[in-house]
Amino acid sequence: MTQPTTAAIVAHVTTVAQNAKAASRIIALLSSGVRNAALAAMADLLEERRGAILAGNERDMAAGRENGLDAAMLDRLSLDEKRIAAMADGLRDIAGQADPVGEISDMTLRPNGLRVGRMRVPLGVVGVIYESRPNVTADTAALCLKAGNAVILKGGKEAIHSNRAIAAVLADAAEGAGVPRAAVQLIQTTEREAVTALLKLDRYVDLIVPRGGYPLIRFVSENSLIPVVKHDKGVCHVYVDKAADPAMAAEIAVNAKVSRPGVCNAMETLLVHADVAAAFLPTVARRLIDAGVELRGCEKTRALIPTATAAVDADWDEEYLALILSIRVVDDFAAACDHIARHGSGHSEAIVTADYAAAMRFVTEVDSAAVLVNASTRFNDGGQFGLGAEVGISTQKLHARGPMGVVDLTCRKWIVLGDGQIRP
Repeated sequence: MTQPTTAAIVAHVTTVAQNAKAASRIIALLSSGVRNAALAAMADLLEERRGAILAGNERDMAAGRENGLDAAMLDRLSLDEKRIAAMADGLRDIAGQADPVGEISDMTLRPNGLRVGRMRVPLGVVGVIYESRPNVTADTAALCLKAGNAVILKGGKEAIHSNRAIAAVLADAAEGAGVPRAAVQLIQTTEREAVTALLKLDRYVDLIVPRGGYPLIRFVSENSLIPVVKHDKGVCHVYVDKAADPAMAAEIAVNAKVSRPGVCNAMETLLVHADVAAAFLPTVARRLIDAGVELRGCEKTRALIPTATAAVDADWDEEYLALILSIRVVDDFAAACDHIARHGSGHSEAIVTADYAAAMRFVTEVDSAAVLVNASTRFNDGGQFGLGAEVGISTQKLHARGPMGVVDLTCRKWIVLGDGQIRP
């Protein structure tokens, strides 16, 4: 197949962005009822055309196996009828949420009689650059439409056939429900030049959300002329405190590592208080090893788990996205927090403890998008937090942090209501 030229790629991406900008002005004025009807139609059509989506996904899976993708990556890429049904249910959940667009708040009466407040409005055009997971195509499109935005989707080459099938379904359903077809557009080419071209189109695109590995996040951050909300890597920790219930701690640790190791909210490092390490680590290690987890540990960990390999400095900063776990025995609570501060990515951090004071101290002192007490890091997810889905999990602090739902895809503008006032 002939590869498109750089000029052709730039032209394609520019046309997509121009069409999205024009569509965004129409979408912003649509009623909540029209947008919700479009989301319901999208959900129905996803299930109706699941055969075409699964066929596209099988092409991607076959290519992935041929190209040597590991098990975790193949799991992120895979679709089946259950996952398609979950995508459709997610769209219906989003349709049922309150509509933030047009909401007016903070209205105050000034001494001169002016009424000053703030109205929540769509961002406009959102560009989402992501890897592997084709369900992101549906989740992102639905959230953006619910918030009155147009969306430009740039998925990875490993999921191109899945993404094309899903995006076509969403665009068809939107158009049939009275929403401009350009509300949901997928950049059709897989070349890296398409990302570069998109990042320069600040005239048309209002926000970029990258989702993927560190190289993608860094490239986008360094090359974008458009504001970026980073969905960065997840170096997530579970800290087992000296006051932890050992059975609860084991359940949480195994779930956080094993349930889906290839996702960003999976635990990558287990921290264990020295006072309970001897009783706790051998037991949980057996369960982790039985689940196929490779263990890497500090010197104190290896004394308790002889089969663990020695952890090196790089392990504490690594997002494995695989059945690999680093374990460190820490002297006390402060040492656990210090380790997280030095090596965490600001994604998800959990403590297991029966000590209320320790739990509240952890919540206060640990700086992360989500801090969990006696619960798995795997809960840091838009659906689990009641958002229906998420455009990404922001690991930065402006303008959104944590799972980005509908409200995070809007901003606020000032509105001023007067009756003839002029400034003296």
